[in-house]
Amino acid sequence: MPSTKHQAPSTIRLWLILCAVLVVAMVVVGGYTRLSGSGLSITEWKPIHGSIPPLSEAEWQEEFSKYQKIPQYAEVNKGMTLAEFKTIFWPEFLHRLLGRIIGIVFIVPLLFFWLRGAISHRQGVKFLAIFSLGGLQGFMGWYMVSSGLVDNVYVSHFRLAAHLFLALLLLGLLVWEVLILSRAKPRDPSQVDNDPLTPPQQVRGSLRINYAIWFTLLILQILYGAFTAGLKAGLLYNSWPAMNGEWIPALSSAIFTDHTTVQFIHRTLATFVALGFGFWWFFNRSYVRNAQLTTLAISIATVITLQFLLGVLTLVNAVPLGLGMMHQMGAVALFVLAVVFLHRIK
Repeated sequence: MPSTKHQAPSTIRLWLILCAVLVVAMVVVGGYTRLSGSGLSITEWKPIHGSIPPLSEAEWQEEFSKYQKIPQYAEVNKGMTLAEFKTIFWPEFLHRLLGRIIGIVFIVPLLFFWLRGAISHRQGVKFLAIFSLGGLQGFMGWYMVSSGLVDNVYVSHFRLAAHLFLALLLLGLLVWEVLILSRAKPRDPSQVDNDPLTPPQQVRGSLRINYAIWFTLLILQILYGAFTAGLKAGLLYNSWPAMNGEWIPALSSAIFTDHTTVQFIHRTLATFVALGFGFWWFFNRSYVRNAQLTTLAISIATVITLQFLLGVLTLVNAVPLGLGMMHQMGAVALFVLAVVFLHRIK
């Protein structure tokens, strides 16, 4: 059985890259459905039959009548026409269709590679676990949608954050596997320790721990972005750097549910994420002189700067669709670069 531990066939890497790209597309479309108010347009979960859109006027009317029974229609979109309903139906349909496509694109090649021996049994089990995570992500998507069908106009921001977290976890695992399969054969440990461009062993541990702390902070910031979006807290305090003239507004102990507190934490974490990486790199740059790491660090710093500016612009303009989408895409790009950097220093 051929081993892919150090150098996998290019087809396997391309397969994983394709899956990662599709997950990114899924996140982007999901962001659009949230910002455009399309996420509750499909009120049922039909894993098989749901892959076919309405094909006749009667089917469209049936789908529309189901939407008219939920609180969002009564309180937000009362009087919406069928034509207007279609404009929010299609983004959600595409979002769900992409989920099904990702499942097929992942599982079919996986079985093919596994049966042909192109991947080891251990890799196959690992990839199967990633596939199961994708299934859990799909279920979480429906669990999220269901929270806005009965008593609420919008979905639970906790379930929204969980849905996004699982998507990023899935994306991160795919990127990590691509990096594992792409790496060259590791050098001998003694050669690494004697390499003048490699930091001493005692320093390497500190570098990784400190970076892991920053990476955790980044994940927390993204989750608070989901809280802010789910609560629509970004529609409050549309000024920067102060919040309507106050540097520290009246905050609440309800750090996950209070609109003012959630936006304040999201703003504050953005500053810590931006400055945190800058300080990490500044104090450790003499130990990490690898050209590839330097390029990655510059890329991360650039994306952080752009993402910070996008966040401010999105906020002061009361979250317009275009800027909101760009801000979410920036978060995904930053996350991917951070995962790559984590792998490189590991």
